[in-house]
Amino acid sequence: MADIHPSAVIHPTAKLADDVQIGPFCVVGPNVTLGPGCILHSHVVLEGPSTFGKGNIFYPFAVIGLRSQDLKYSGEPTWLVVGDNNTFRENCNINRATSPGDKTVIGSNNLFLINSHIGHDCIVGDHVILSGFAAAAGHVQIGDYAILSGCAAIHQFVRIGEHSLVGGVARVPQDVPPFTIVEGHPATVRAINTIGLSRRGFAEDDIKALKQCYKKIFLKGSAHLSEAIATLKADPKYGTNPCLLRMVQFLETSERGFCH
Repeated sequence: MADIHPSAVIHPTAKLADDVQIGPFCVVGPNVTLGPGCILHSHVVLEGPSTFGKGNIFYPFAVIGLRSQDLKYSGEPTWLVVGDNNTFRENCNINRATSPGDKTVIGSNNLFLINSHIGHDCIVGDHVILSGFAAAAGHVQIGDYAILSGCAAIHQFVRIGEHSLVGGVARVPQDVPPFTIVEGHPATVRAINTIGLSRRGFAEDDIKALKQCYKKIFLKGSAHLSEAIATLKADPKYGTNPCLLRMVQFLETSERGFCH
């Protein structure tokens, strides 16, 4: 049986794994599913329909799975789907989707620090970190291993590329290219995330290929994007590098434009 504090309120339709721990003054609402090893400290509020995988930990005053804050939302059934081994620190807030049947999706092994926010219809990958007060508006996509530093503000429909780093207090109105560091108001690309990539085991040639991307695309005075991409693909050493090709694919499919 789940270990439930007497002061907690659990809706009859909630489904709890046998080893779930629920601390004092928590509220688990209707149609919430909690997988094995989930721990709710105190004063946590979970609403549904929401499903949480195994090993998720919720700290005091985390509010997860409440209705979309989109003004168009009028109470239709929408979803939040969360993977495994995520940590939701104090006052973290994540909303369900807006349109009927749609989902906000959170992957696995993510860390959401104090007062961080994920809006409706967002898709978050794995191993992502949102630092204190970082906020993503609706329909944002965040790639694996991305880091949003404190107070970063992400505009709706923006994509944050994998292995990128968004600096503190950055205003991000356009897509963040993968493997880069962006910062500023509005955010601009400052460098390739060399240290982060090295720590994650990227090969030296991958990092060198990405530095070629930076020189050809993001430095002041760089060629037009199509010309820069053609030059990069024609490079005899790096033109077929998978990281370079991923950068090119991301930029070519950007709908909002991307940080320069």
